[in-house]
Amino acid sequence: MSGRYTLKIVTDFASAHTLRGYPGACARMHGHNWKVEVEVVARELDEIGMGVDFKVIKQATREVAGRLDHRYLNELEPFTDINPTAENIAAYFYRALSDTLNNHSVRVQAVTLWETERACARYAED
Repeated sequence: MSGRYTLKIVTDFASAHTLRGYPGACARMHGHNWKVEVEVVARELDEIGMGVDFKVIKQATREVAGRLDHRYLNELEPFTDINPTAENIAAYFYRALSDTLNNHSVRVQAVTLWETERACARYAED
C-alpha cells in the first residue's frame, strides 16, 4: 500500500461581488474577506523529505488570489459569464492551481473557500 501526504496552506483576499438572479440581499453588490484553504497531495518526498515546499503552494495561491483581491469579481473572467458564488470561486482556484502545481508526484486535492467564519464551499475533482 502506497502512502500519501496531504499539505495544506491558508491565505486570504478581499473582494466584492453581486449574485445575479439571487432572490435576496446578495443580489446587491457586497464584499467578503475570503479565506482560501488549498490541499495538495504528494505521493513521494524529495531528497530532503518534502512533498512540495509550502512556500511554493503559498506563492501559487497568492498569485491567483492577487488576481481577485480588492476587485469586483463580476467584472473578471470567468465571472462575467458565471455567478461569482463561493462554489464557482473555489473551482476557479482549484483549476488555476492545478495548472501551476500538478506534476508527476503532486496534485491539488481540494480548495475550500470560506465566505464567512461559518460558511464555506469545498471543490475537488475525482
